Amino acid sequence: MTNTLTMDKPDVRNRLDAMAQGIIGAPLDRPEGPLKVVGTATYASEWQLPDMAYGVFARATVPAGKVASIDREAVLAMPGVLAIHDDPRMLVNPAQGGAGKKPLQDIREIHYFGQTVALVVAETFEQATAAAKALKVEYAAPDDASVFDPESSAATVEHGPDTQRVQTGDLDKAMADAAFSVDVTYTTAGHASAAMEPHASIASWQGDQLTLRGSLQMLNYNVAELADSLAVGQSQVRILSPYVGGGFGSKLGVGEDSVAAAIASRELGRPVRVDMSRQQVFETVMRRSETRQRLRLAARADGVLTGIGHECLVSNLPGEQYAEPVTQATEFLYGGENRMLSVDVARIVRLCAGSVRAPGEAVGMQALESAMDELAEKVGIDPVELRKRNIPAIDPSQGTPYSSNTLAKCLDAGAARFGWDQRQTQTCATREGEWWIGMGVASAARVHKLVEASARVTLASDGTVKVETDMTDIGTGTYAVLGQIAGEMLGTPIEKVSVCLGDSALPAGPGSGGSWGAASSGSAVFLACEQIRQALAKKFQGDEEALSLKDGIARLGEASAMVVDLVAGKPIVGEGTIKPGETSKATRQASYGAFFAEVAVNAYTGETRVRRMTGAFGIGRVLNEKTATSQCYGGMTWSIGSALTEELAFDLRDGHLVNHDLAEYHVPVNLDVPALEVVFVEERDPHASPIQAKGVGELGICGGAGAIANAIYNACGVRVRDFPMTLDKIIGGLPD
Repeated sequence: MTNTLTMDKPDVRNRLDAMAQGIIGAPLDRPEGPLKVVGTATYASEWQLPDMAYGVFARATVPAGKVASIDREAVLAMPGVLAIHDDPRMLVNPAQGGAGKKPLQDIREIHYFGQTVALVVAETFEQATAAAKALKVEYAAPDDASVFDPESSAATVEHGPDTQRVQTGDLDKAMADAAFSVDVTYTTAGHASAAMEPHASIASWQGDQLTLRGSLQMLNYNVAELADSLAVGQSQVRILSPYVGGGFGSKLGVGEDSVAAAIASRELGRPVRVDMSRQQVFETVMRRSETRQRLRLAARADGVLTGIGHECLVSNLPGEQYAEPVTQATEFLYGGENRMLSVDVARIVRLCAGSVRAPGEAVGMQALESAMDELAEKVGIDPVELRKRNIPAIDPSQGTPYSSNTLAKCLDAGAARFGWDQRQTQTCATREGEWWIGMGVASAARVHKLVEASARVTLASDGTVKVETDMTDIGTGTYAVLGQIAGEMLGTPIEKVSVCLGDSALPAGPGSGGSWGAASSGSAVFLACEQIRQALAKKFQGDEEALSLKDGIARLGEASAMVVDLVAGKPIVGEGTIKPGETSKATRQASYGAFFAEVAVNAYTGETRVRRMTGAFGIGRVLNEKTATSQCYGGMTWSIGSALTEELAFDLRDGHLVNHDLAEYHVPVNLDVPALEVVFVEERDPHASPIQAKGVGELGICGGAGAIANAIYNACGVRVRDFPMTLDKIIGGLPD
């Protein structure tokens, strides 16, 4: 029987605080780290299967229209070529998945430049590549003119989802009556996930059973999506993704590489591997939408907000449901009884938009936090103090209490560690040689979600522990964290705990996405271990909560025994399932933080260098200090990219992506990233999960670019409202 818990009420027991092993929260190494360092961790395209063929995509060279004809004969005559597939099911949108729904796109109809039109399969990768390049495709012209620019008057603009529209009170009146107000427009560029590992799949069939080795984030959902695309039962699909080299949203749903490999393998009767080149990933695997954001802030003389407006324009393909949830944090972060929040969608011809690295807050908060600084300057108070004065007692959009809110503590802790009291309030006040120096602050917030998850834990007869779930590790530390939870609960040294992940045949987890993985899968492991502890306590005829387990020794009251003796040669298996419940409806749940940045702006060129950055974060229970810190480092690095370098550039003549590789799409590199400092604010949130943990992975990007923008203004007096803040946007406003 599975130990199932639905979070209908807060779990105030804080069980992990009472355990004896002492490894929860400790900065332990990731157990798979050495495998990755020496190259023995097997990623999707690295499996070696006998008689494997190779598939390479041919893609559209026009932005719209229909495939009129494909010259198959010439390519099929090329050396090694086995088949050309143009099955309509191959063209799936990986942005959010879509099991049970027909794919929106038809491979014969062109929706954007670079779209997949066929898969060429050959004996070798080189032969398949040459053949895909040689494939000639004729196109019929589209019926209507295509629109590539979301700001074009020809673009169709639709309201986004109702969930992204909030209107209370009278914002226009609040702005007119305000002692101080801000009405500004910010823009942000589109982003690519830019995961280190490109998309790849290897498909093989045994009879009617498919095994897919893929680079995917959410196997529980991916099995359903793949089965749906292939018109087979879910029991016929097994996915293996033990190691994933990053995803950041781009691998949430199955991609066309997975479906195409499966179709080709079934028809050829042999394994087929499909790798996407870096350029193909950039051009076909979705993007974060660019945004235009109008921010209106109305405040009393003391800086307390009376109104807040956040109206946004994003873009996507016609018919796609996803709209970047730009206002997601604005709903609950600050007060103001008069509110106007909305997201509209421009329908344009570019590759599909979807979830990329903290969708919503990542780009919405950098604009909001920049506008908050503009208000602080008008009111004449410290930016930290302005934010603290506007932390509401309850969620102003829903009227529900917060499960916890550590924003004020994070602002105070970060300010103290960073040395915020040394900041000069006037712009252009500090100069070092040819560099203007400035400091900036921004709040951080990211919604927290608990998602249904299951796990199995086995306490073996030799005292070792095995954790099993289909949860993935995309570089986030899942192997380490789940092992620590099991080791802590069962009193087992960490070297005796093994964790098996990334196999859809294992109990279903929530996958890696939305920063919900550790809290959700970790809670499932916790519940499975609780079941094992109950079995051990029965051996003493005592209460499980009184049982102490440490280093393989069990104690209950005056009695003690070796765990291996209690197991007595018969492994004890526990299964746990966590489900979200009433606590997620009754409270607003989020992780919070604060960013502090110091920048140098060159007085002659406008070049900006981030010199140091501090982040203070409240994420509930810290399960592993090292992996959590690393996650924050990654998010803060993304903040630097969003602030200064990252920008998808589209040619507005045909909508094709110009900078489609890591040479031209500029993610931050070592020299761009200074010393980063992370501070964790201690908290326990019993509403969030039974292990009191909340999301951390994406929190580090939510607002950080705003801190850098505010530091640039403090340094040189130039307020840039267009991200990324490249030197050409700064140089014209520099003081003489």
